[in-house]
Amino acid sequence: MSAHYRSVFAPGLFAGKTVVVTGGGSGIGRCIAHEIASLGGHAVLIGRKLEKLHQTAGEIVADGGRASFHACDIRDEETVKNTVQAMVAVHGRIDALVNNAGGQYISPLEDISLKGWEAVISTNLTGGFLVARECYLQSMRRHGGAIVNIVADIWGSMPSMGHSGAARAGMVSFTETAAAEWARGGVRVNAVAPGYIASSGMDHYPPEAGAMLREMRKTVPLGRFGTEAETSAAVVFLLSPAASFISGEVLRVDGARPQLRMGWPAQIPGEEEQQREAVKPFDGFHRAVTPKVFRS
Repeated sequence: MSAHYRSVFAPGLFAGKTVVVTGGGSGIGRCIAHEIASLGGHAVLIGRKLEKLHQTAGEIVADGGRASFHACDIRDEETVKNTVQAMVAVHGRIDALVNNAGGQYISPLEDISLKGWEAVISTNLTGGFLVARECYLQSMRRHGGAIVNIVADIWGSMPSMGHSGAARAGMVSFTETAAAEWARGGVRVNAVAPGYIASSGMDHYPPEAGAMLREMRKTVPLGRFGTEAETSAAVVFLLSPAASFISGEVLRVDGARPQLRMGWPAQIPGEEEQQREAVKPFDGFHRAVTPKVFRS
């Protein structure tokens, strides 16, 4: 295993920049935080569980990067206001935000309670709005910045996760509106929509979902799961100066999964084809951990 993150982006890309990553203690957020720090940025991790935040920040520091963290329930407005205020007080400004925190559970629509529906909407939509609004009001309105909202592969619906699909679709609309309204402050707002990514988030589903999760790759035209590093690379691109004229966009990282249509036979590439340069997995995250559901 490499001792450092193998980013495809230029060293020092985020030197002197403060980048906030919500849900930065695990999964895709942990990977994004590592890549940002490897490129010279100060990764500020936000999450509810201090133990995970402390562990990820410790990994980043051990790898030679800079990181700090704040415990924050993004669903609580006053807590979000105070947390952003504390970050601005310490760092002077917030240069970028990755709205990654989220969560959902498997359930058909008819079995979702009001409490369950509101919990998922609060986490995946309202919380992202609150963090983005406060970063804009308390810093980016004066200094500019870039925001990337992590949404989901909602195209063609999300059966068994209708609450999450509704929230993510709302976040796509919020992304487009914020891009239009906040452009006057020199702020860009985009989204990244991960498809089936081999991340620790898959371990949160019940054991009986394991067989289904392992088979999902067969519904992806590229025939595999994505990696956390491939998702992170999309985020870093949208935060970078190379994307300075991109705003209000959603970048899908899903191996063309929504393009699979009824009546069109799944023509999954074989192992040899999956290793061709243009499509082979990018595993730049040196501390990536295979989800338990995929371990033999």
